[in-house]
Amino acid sequence: MPSRKFADGEVVRGRWPGSSLYYEVEILSHDSSSQLYTVKYIDGTELELKENDIKPLTSFRQRKSASSSSSPSRRRGSRSRSRSRSRSPGRPPKSSRRSISASHQAEVKETKKEILEVKLTPLVLAPFGNSISRYNGEPECIERNDVLQPHRRVQEKIRLSQESDYTSARHSLHARREEAKFKEMDSKEEKAALKEPGSSRAFESTATVTKDLEFGGVPGVCLLMLGLPVFLVLLLLMCKQKDPSLLNFPPPLPTWYELWEPKVFGAYLLWFSLQVLFSLLPIGKVVEGTPLVDGRRLKYRINGMYAFILTSVVVGTSLYWGLDLCYVYEHFLQFALGAIVFSVALSVFLYTRSLKVPRKELSPASSGNAIYDFFIGRELNPRIGVFDLKYFCELRPGLIGWALINLALLLAEMKLQHRATPSLAMILVNSFQLLYVVDALWNEEAVLTTMDIIHDGFGFMLAFGDLVWVPFIYSFQAFYLVNHPSEISWPFVSVIIALKVCGYVIFRCANSQKNAFRKNPTDPRLAHLKTIHTSTGKNLLVSGWWGFVRHPNYLGDLIMALAWSLPCGFNHILPYFYVTYFTMLLIHREARDEHHCKKKYGLAWEKYCQRVPYRIFPYIY
Repeated sequence: MPSRKFADGEVVRGRWPGSSLYYEVEILSHDSSSQLYTVKYIDGTELELKENDIKPLTSFRQRKSASSSSSPSRRRGSRSRSRSRSRSPGRPPKSSRRSISASHQAEVKETKKEILEVKLTPLVLAPFGNSISRYNGEPECIERNDVLQPHRRVQEKIRLSQESDYTSARHSLHARREEAKFKEMDSKEEKAALKEPGSSRAFESTATVTKDLEFGGVPGVCLLMLGLPVFLVLLLLMCKQKDPSLLNFPPPLPTWYELWEPKVFGAYLLWFSLQVLFSLLPIGKVVEGTPLVDGRRLKYRINGMYAFILTSVVVGTSLYWGLDLCYVYEHFLQFALGAIVFSVALSVFLYTRSLKVPRKELSPASSGNAIYDFFIGRELNPRIGVFDLKYFCELRPGLIGWALINLALLLAEMKLQHRATPSLAMILVNSFQLLYVVDALWNEEAVLTTMDIIHDGFGFMLAFGDLVWVPFIYSFQAFYLVNHPSEISWPFVSVIIALKVCGYVIFRCANSQKNAFRKNPTDPRLAHLKTIHTSTGKNLLVSGWWGFVRHPNYLGDLIMALAWSLPCGFNHILPYFYVTYFTMLLIHREARDEHHCKKKYGLAWEKYCQRVPYRIFPYIY
């Protein structure tokens, strides 16, 4: 194995990737297996360089002394000087007081043909510690790691502006790749220097990138917006049949008057309003979310568990006064259609509202296409005063509504099947899913670091998913058991419970480990975990649960989903729709996570993937 040439902490010169320029860097660490040095530039950028891309300072000092015999005019006119000796933007060059010589112009053009020029541009934002705020900012085409990705075509527009104080701005290095633009920029700079010798110069770069649209682009989201509501209604109609076999598809379709009932829609609005009221109560702690693009941190009141307890008290009191919850089962399709209508109306309101908000309030996922943005969400954090619409819908009306629907279906089973007690299968389904709901509300703060909150806007995708899909599809097993009883043995019950406990332990331990590491990476309790340092200043976990597979929480989620379906027996495939759909959903979400992390962490993510090769299923995928 070759010996190490440079020591940690040594100050040397490192070549900037994609160019022939060397800048002063500090050696941070050395990987003996890959023979790569992790270095830090003076602007804070951390990159991995090969040994032949690093040179000692003495070689550059000799080169400087050797070139000291060149004429003063040549030294003053050179633009490829070191960052540490670059001229202040507020001081005009001496050569601007007279015409630029022809020899100087030839030298500048020749130099730009030989090397890739790197200039300093002001960057207002600074990374915020260990947060994951990159998804809250501008599109990730301005990540530092993007300099290492030549396949991304970035067109930079440079504009001259006056600025009185330049020293407070942070800097980021951006390489210009097109030779033709060098000539155009240089001519603009020379003219400005001749006409306005007293003005200071600051450069702003704006990058325009064609975004890759997810979900199949505009055709894909149109299909989802039109197909999902229809599919949901057909699925519920199939489940209500005596024989829900796929051979009996399509089910008999009801009339519009059978599907829509204003009284049911009014009951849904009352439920939604009740949850809004509970969320606005001044109980529970207030926490800050991840930093936004302008550095602000929105505040969120964590009182989901209190809302669940208050809801339980209201429902329990209503049952004592004679409320018949079987009404929910008898009008299940009407409630589903009412939720669909409400989610569409909410999506229209959100999109219309987003047209008036500043650009900094927009979601990084928005594209500029009206149809796609209506689906994915245009505004990142739509709020009415302190009431955050997206955060509220993420857990409250749909998730708590899911538990309430399960209770109504349990009572409906007892009524229709003339049981004194619920079936064992119904008890398992209700217990497992109630634990899931309570766990989500107990760990409500963790939702603030999910992709739904920090990256996706609030549009049809989340509105329909939170208000319709979660309460009416996640309760599908209980809905199936009302008309299709399943008798299961105690040994089989033991297997199902063991499977559920296994999935829950993986799910909860993985999420707890991740959240603890995000809050305080230096926690002594996490000292045994191995990490990979990234150029963003954050670390990636490569041991513990996150060294087992890349998404252990997804693995636990899928095991629990299977445990929810098994109590329904094996007479029909319909109860296993949920676990099938959920597998496809998490595989797609994992692909989205992979795409974002690869852009964000660059080489460090590739190294992590080598250390942890399996994504969700160990030794399979």
